[in-house]
Parts: sequence; structure tokens; C-alpha cells
Amino acid sequence: MGETAKDNAAETTAPPIHIVLFEPEIAANVGAVGRTCVGVGAKLWLVRPLGFQIDDRKLKRAGLDYWPALDWEAVDDWNALLRRMAETKNVENPEADFYYFTKKAVRDYDEVSYRRGDVFVFGPESRGLPDSFFETKPERGLRIPIRPQIRSLNLSVSVAVASFEARRQLRF
Repeated sequence: MGETAKDNAAETTAPPIHIVLFEPEIAANVGAVGRTCVGVGAKLWLVRPLGFQIDDRKLKRAGLDYWPALDWEAVDDWNALLRRMAETKNVENPEADFYYFTKKAVRDYDEVSYRRGDVFVFGPESRGLPDSFFETKPERGLRIPIRPQIRSLNLSVSVAVASFEARRQLRF
């Protein structure tokens, strides 16, 4: 079973978006992503294996004192994530609103009309998401365009860029 944290706020509505970190490797990145999630009201999902311990000092330091306000859950694998999302009914159709962020996609993240409950999936820092995540639905693969002088953006920066575009569109 997964680990969770309860919302400190008395919110009863589903989160406007979900951020999924598939096999994240760096505690400080996850801490920074958690801080962004608190800022936009997103739920953070961590899919094991993780490259750090949940109680890692770097994780909490990057999230500062915001970590207790974060709505988060850690699950053992991808199938456990899909089951938990279906159980919590935060996502009406778990596969329909998933977007997979990858530098291999041809569609830009700002070409999508996001809806409440959408799920943004990001891969591990060193290798990104496996192609299998988006090869059957290439339109669900999204990229953040960057200049060729760099390979990729930092994971926490990518999550912030995508999250705030969703926030802008949905006005949450």
C-alpha cells in the first residue's frame, strides 16, 4: 500500500490537476515540485522506486515548511497508481486525461486545452519516461520547447512550467 499525507486544509474538492513523478531520483527536485504543487493546489503522486527516502532531509529542505500542506501519495508502481486514482475518484477516467512530458514529443505543452483533473506525468531525471508511456497515444506526449544548447530543463522547472499553464487556462 502507498504512503499518503492528508490535506491540512479543509478542502473537499478534487485537486485541479495531478502531478505524477514516475521513479524520481533526486530528493531536492521532489521537494521543489512539492512546493509548486502546494502553490497551485495539485496533488503529487510519487511512483516507486524512488532514488531517496521519503523522510530525506534534502526533500524536506527543498519543500521548506510547505511539505505538511502538500497533498501527496506514494505508490509502489504504475498499476498501483492507476488503481489508487480510480479508487479516489479524483480522475473520472484515469487514462483519458493523462499527459506524458518528454523531450521526444512533437506537440508543445501550450497547444493543449487542459481540463480539471488532468494528470501530468514526468519521468526520472536521468532518463525521462519510457517510450511505452506515449507510443500508443502520441498526442498525449507533450514537450516544453527549449533551445538546442541544453538537453532538458530541470524536473522541478518542467513541472512548474506545465502546472502554471494549466492554472492560467483553468483559472484555479
